[in-house]
Amino acid sequence: MAAEAHGQQDSWPSIPSESCGKSPGKKDSAAFSRPGTVMSGEMDKPLISRRLVDSDGSLAEVPKEAPKVGILGSGDFARSLATRLVGSGFSVVVGSRNPKRTAGLFPSLAQVTFQEEAVSSPEVIFVAVFREHYSSLCSLADQLAGKILVDVSNPTEKERLQHRQSNAEYLASLFPACTVVKAFNVISAWALQAGPRDGNRQVLICGDQLEAKHTVSEMARAMGFTPLDMGSLASAREVEAIPLRLLPSWKVPTLLALGLFVCFYAYNFIRDVLQPYIRKDENKFYKMPLSVVNTTLPCVAYVLLSLVYLPGVLAAALQLRRGTKYQRFPDWLDHWLQHRKQIGLLSFFFAMLHALYSFCLPLRRSHRYDLVNLAVKQVLANKSRLWVEEEVWRMEIYLSLGVLALGMLSLLAVTSIPSIANSLNWKEFSFVQSTLGFVALMLSTMHTLTYGWTRAFEENHYKFYLPPTFTLTLLLPCVIILAKGLFLLPCLSHRLTKIRRGWERDGAVKFMLPAGHTQGEKTSHV
Repeated sequence: MAAEAHGQQDSWPSIPSESCGKSPGKKDSAAFSRPGTVMSGEMDKPLISRRLVDSDGSLAEVPKEAPKVGILGSGDFARSLATRLVGSGFSVVVGSRNPKRTAGLFPSLAQVTFQEEAVSSPEVIFVAVFREHYSSLCSLADQLAGKILVDVSNPTEKERLQHRQSNAEYLASLFPACTVVKAFNVISAWALQAGPRDGNRQVLICGDQLEAKHTVSEMARAMGFTPLDMGSLASAREVEAIPLRLLPSWKVPTLLALGLFVCFYAYNFIRDVLQPYIRKDENKFYKMPLSVVNTTLPCVAYVLLSLVYLPGVLAAALQLRRGTKYQRFPDWLDHWLQHRKQIGLLSFFFAMLHALYSFCLPLRRSHRYDLVNLAVKQVLANKSRLWVEEEVWRMEIYLSLGVLALGMLSLLAVTSIPSIANSLNWKEFSFVQSTLGFVALMLSTMHTLTYGWTRAFEENHYKFYLPPTFTLTLLLPCVIILAKGLFLLPCLSHRLTKIRRGWERDGAVKFMLPAGHTQGEKTSHV
């Protein structure tokens, strides 16, 4: 995150001002100077210790002619930024209100000085202070004229709603003689300190001047990140909103999973706890924390896995009905298709919980009492051996299929990790996610069928006239498996393949040739 999301920055009294600069000046992007002397100081333990910086082999010593970069601010993000810049070969000068106090927090190769000295020579200056302190920099307007100011701040949700301008646009309005570029606000202080990783390599950059964006982009590449041009500075408001989002692509799948869990839990509670209490006066409320939850988890996992492959079936049916692939899907189906990864991972999560809960079942005190009661009944009935061959085989097959299904789901979850998915070509990824995913659905279906066995046809399992839970979960997967089987028929499979290769039913694409051509019109059937 940027300055506002990473601890304290320097504080200055605000100076109300509409504009701190004059007319835009010309900058010399090649103007660099050698680093100055490091100022020493004592303070509490910093976010980045000097020992860590000095001992990090990846932080090479700055060359004599290293490009100089300035940083205004001495908070956590400023310190992490200085560390990464020094390690990338830049000469860093940090401007602070109290350099003696903050010097010990920065790498030994970074020069910490007063703000006026820090902005004098660098042509690129990172502004790592809060928005409310921007106006306090107006005293530096003449020295900042013609320089590139990189705004790394992020507003809070409340500030974003209060202000119509983004932080970067507000900074540009205060310093019209400078070129403001929005960048590095989606990178966390930890990513800067530890180095870029797969999930946070991109640096979103926006600004109104191409040369300035190019300069900042080259700096991002030198630091090990991947710059991504987001357009003009007007895009800064959208870029600043990105760190405020909390898992936006997970919201709908999570609400869906929680809704399914609540519904199935209530259904199982009525059948397994409430019905014995009302009809037989048996207290089964002890089942609520573990047994009812464990009965609910596989239902949610199974239905979620079905919902991963249902939109593909609906999309194929829609293409067959329309006879073309060039018409957009409905918005609800398009969003459903985009959320399949999240739904699949949630299915794996609930399946794993089901496996862990199942291991805990024999540890319950109630389970031990049931075993003792069963043994007593066997003795009283004078039965020397209690062995039901059919039940033994059913449980063996049931557990084996469950393990195989969980293994397949694990494979699907692992291959959805970006670093692993990027190592697969499209055919390999499609085989794992589509073919093996459907195999996982088949194994889960057989696992559920062996669990239910003949209980769907026994009257005593319909409590309050409600069917067993597993019969409800089987409806959707069976429809998907049946539809997949129909799509494998040659008449439908061949037609669907043609449509996905560009064929259109009754589709004639007409091309009009220029006037005076020997042929006035030609028709091409795609």
